[in-house]
Amino acid sequence: MKLSTRGKYGLYAMVYLAQKAEEGPQPLRAIAQLGLPDQYLEQLLGSLRKAGLVNTVRGSQGGYQLAKSPDAISVGHIIDAMEGPLNLSECAMEGEGACPHSDGCKTKRVWEYLTDRINQLLYSVTLQDMLESKEMD
Repeated sequence: MKLSTRGKYGLYAMVYLAQKAEEGPQPLRAIAQLGLPDQYLEQLLGSLRKAGLVNTVRGSQGGYQLAKSPDAISVGHIIDAMEGPLNLSECAMEGEGACPHSDGCKTKRVWEYLTDRINQLLYSVTLQDMLESKEMD
């Protein structure tokens, strides 16, 4: 499993916004200084806005800001908004996209277990934890 640039860049942008939360909305060009292309960043921030993680403020002092406090936004929320639900294998999926052999598959339980554990970890780490450089247990 490898996180796409979409997920990584989304996380970078959210950490930046968390660092600047007390300073108000941040213009796109300021966030782009992280080395992210403007148009791509705009798409990512649009996905984060749709997920309820960022707000936009219009006007000369406008820009993007977190929609919630840094302690209420987890890495899992961000990755889910950027990549969709994390599943390590079709075996761990339900419904459309699920493996047609999953009913009798001997490995299904291990894929479900690993997927659940990784998701638990992603949802346990918040932006606030990252800002405070908390140890990851």
